[in-house]
This record gives sequence, C-alpha cells and structure tokens, in this order.
Amino acid sequence: MRKKIVPAEPGPGQESVWDYPRPPRVEPASQRIRIFLGGELILDTTDSLRVLETSHPPVYYLPRSAFIPGALEPAPGSSFCEYKGTAKYLAVRGGGVVAERAAWFYPEPSPGYADLADRIAVYPGSMDRCEVDGEQVQPQPGGYYGGWITSRVAGPFKGGPGTAGW
Repeated sequence: MRKKIVPAEPGPGQESVWDYPRPPRVEPASQRIRIFLGGELILDTTDSLRVLETSHPPVYYLPRSAFIPGALEPAPGSSFCEYKGTAKYLAVRGGGVVAERAAWFYPEPSPGYADLADRIAVYPGSMDRCEVDGEQVQPQPGGYYGGWITSRVAGPFKGGPGTAGW
C-alpha cells in the first residue's frame, strides 16, 4: 500500500510544490541568481525562468550568455523528459574545478517549452554554492533531480527515499 503524501502547510511568503502543475509550467523569474564553483563566481543574473512541477522544488533555467566565458563545455550523454524533450549535458568549470555533467539544456525543446531553448539548468549539489536572492540553495534530494530548495518553498519534495512513485 502506498503511503499517503501529506503536503506541508505553506508559511507566510511560501508556495507549496504540491500546488505546482503537471505538466510543468515555465514562468519568468526576477530573483538574483548567483552560482559559485571553485571559489569563483561563474554566474550572476536576474534573468531566469523557473520550471514548476508537482512535488519538485523549482528548477532555474539561466541564459547561457550569463555564465562567465569558459564555464560551460559539452559533456557526454543525454536524457529524455516526457514534457520538455531531449536534454544534453554540460560540464561546468570555475576556479580550476570541473564539475562533470553538472548542467543540462534542451537544444530543441518540445512544443510548449520553447522558452527553455539556449537556457541552462545547473544541479546545485554539484556547485560550491547557488543562491536565490542571497539565500543559499539546498539541492533537491536524489541524484537525478535538479530542484533548488529555498525557504520560499514547502514540500515534501520528490527525490528522497520512498518518493519514486510520486
């Protein structure tokens, strides 16, 4: 028997990931996003898109042009999302550190997700630090998902043990 999921009650200024839709929604965001790797600031932008999907913390898609030169390079492999299409992976470089397959993008997103073209998503757990408006992000549990957990979102979040069927 499947365990009943009990969403946390959002507090003031929070949104529940259980109110996010499926299929996912893409929306513009204006928060300041900063990413550090190898002790170096490799991205600082207020131009992002959030992808919001039921049970997942937001994933931020960032303009390729916002990364410092040389921070992104092709990496082997791909994956498929039933909604967004085929993703390609990138290695991320900063401060002499290379994080393999630490970012992904959709070269030809599926219909309805064209805004994600030429935008990069980063696994926050592969970086030194990712910030949303100065708050350090916690990575979404599990190695597959790339959600960014902040105090602005209430869970529980897919990715941890026992959540595969959510």
